[in-house]
Amino acid sequence: MSQTRALTIQEALLRRDDFIWVDVRSESEFERAHIPNAINVPILCDEDRAAVGRAYKHEGREAAVMLGLSLTGPKFASIYQKLMEIQHHHQKKLLFYCWRGGLRSQIASTITQWSGHPVFIIKDGYKSFRNWTLQTLQTPINIVLIAGHTGSGKTELLQILEEKGQAIIDLERRANHKGSALGGVGMPTQPRNEMFENLIAIDYLQINNNQTVYIENESRTVGQCAVPEGLWKQMQLAPSLEIQVPIETRIQRIIQEYGNLPKDQLIQQTQKLRKRLGGQHEQAAVQALQADDFKTWVEILLVYYDKSYQHFVNNNNTKITPVPWDWNQIESSLLTFLNTPKNESK
Repeated sequence: MSQTRALTIQEALLRRDDFIWVDVRSESEFERAHIPNAINVPILCDEDRAAVGRAYKHEGREAAVMLGLSLTGPKFASIYQKLMEIQHHHQKKLLFYCWRGGLRSQIASTITQWSGHPVFIIKDGYKSFRNWTLQTLQTPINIVLIAGHTGSGKTELLQILEEKGQAIIDLERRANHKGSALGGVGMPTQPRNEMFENLIAIDYLQINNNQTVYIENESRTVGQCAVPEGLWKQMQLAPSLEIQVPIETRIQRIIQEYGNLPKDQLIQQTQKLRKRLGGQHEQAAVQALQADDFKTWVEILLVYYDKSYQHFVNNNNTKITPVPWDWNQIESSLLTFLNTPKNESK
């Protein structure tokens, strides 16, 4: 029978592609936040975990362990089957973690040992990953911000940079939100802030020493997700390259991005901008949407968005280097962008 090997979180992350990461915590623990790309196979469901917790509180550890085993014992066969299906499907070793690398990980590893396959657990569990995440997000990195008015194509530029082998952190992708007042329309549910941080921390693993990391010039919050404090402080000091795109191009890009999204949601979000747009402009924008006049709708919104962008730039005392960008000449525009000297940090 194989033996279980405990890895520190640092060791596990260095070998992260060797494993299928299995989170054996309960469904609600996993849903709240987990190690990115992990698969959830609960050893104790939410109800059972609560019962074990009560037993521990009122009767002590031995009683809690006995209850936990009695609750999980009848499920060993189904848990074993599920774990073997995962292993056979992915053809990788299983790496288990619970909250602190305790009983649930040990149960999962014991069950898996019956198959004769190598077994691994994370020492100190998910708690050690969270500690690693919080430390990682304080790590200094060489940031260059991508700035630009709404509709310029900053997110698409980030994707192009990534395809070209540049290091990026795409905050909007991690937050499931496009950052604007309409940024949640047509997007999946946002992660909780803890999960948002976990996703960003994993992105740090792709960054080589002193490599330039491109990040979109965001506000402190992306929808409901707050940019981690350590990263935000560094962004505040980073130089910015502002891609400059003609307003007609911006209008067409916004129409292409939002024109096929649910109109009722676009109307609802537009109505929420009433105080910022003014009642008359908000009403005109909604009427334009109802008439499928997306160009007029975008033109009205851009008055607000452009003022907000300039206010953001002024308030953050951002040092910006303008870079002309032509979406019909991507390769030459990209070459200009990459070769543009960056202003010194503030």
